[in-house]
Amino acid sequence: MQLFYHPEIAAEAKEATFPKDESKHIVKVLRKRTGDVLDITNGAGNFFKAEIIVASPSNCTVKILEVTSEQPLPYHLHLAVAPTKLNDRFELFLEKATEIGISEISPIICDHSERKVIKEERYERIIQSAMKQSLKAHIPKLNEAQSFSDFLEATKGFNGDRFIAHCQETNRFSLKQKLQPKRDVLILIGPEGDFSPSEIEQAIQAGFSPVMLGESRLRTETAAIVATHSVAFVNEA
Repeated sequence: MQLFYHPEIAAEAKEATFPKDESKHIVKVLRKRTGDVLDITNGAGNFFKAEIIVASPSNCTVKILEVTSEQPLPYHLHLAVAPTKLNDRFELFLEKATEIGISEISPIICDHSERKVIKEERYERIIQSAMKQSLKAHIPKLNEAQSFSDFLEATKGFNGDRFIAHCQETNRFSLKQKLQPKRDVLILIGPEGDFSPSEIEQAIQAGFSPVMLGESRLRTETAAIVATHSVAFVNEA
């Protein structure tokens, strides 16, 4: 099954037209023709079966034949992760977290961050590609990069469990022992140099519980993937 992404299709739509770039890909690259049936998602929980009625590389148009829906995750997982020095490592996290199941992603700039500028459009494309590859109908929300302190301020109203994963030799709990099924979760993952002591204290004062992700010292992207999978594992039926 090849899944296409069209974020502007409403559940009640009868027809839809792809933008020029995607139309060209469908008609010129994939050589789809009038009468071919496409599987499409809008990233908002709906799958569509649609027949091509205009096979134009500038405005490929489809007629909606069938609409189905996918249940959202039974939890809201929000990961705030410091962008890695090597961009491809953060992109690996985005891809794997989307495949496993995540609701929201926030790049955060920390005291020890070596990368402070992100490629938002490229990250969006990677998330879209991973959603399509894993045949999901819900696309994770990617937020703009924020400073650590601004992020804590912006998420004061988060109604769920809050954790900060760090490597300092202080009192920490095991994340797997603290997670509960069907609970919304917000987890902070720091940069290669870890969170600074002041950031850890600031997070604890904001209601975050300090946790560890195992005995090994993990790279940022590995820690983020482990955290994502831990929450998904706890929520398996």
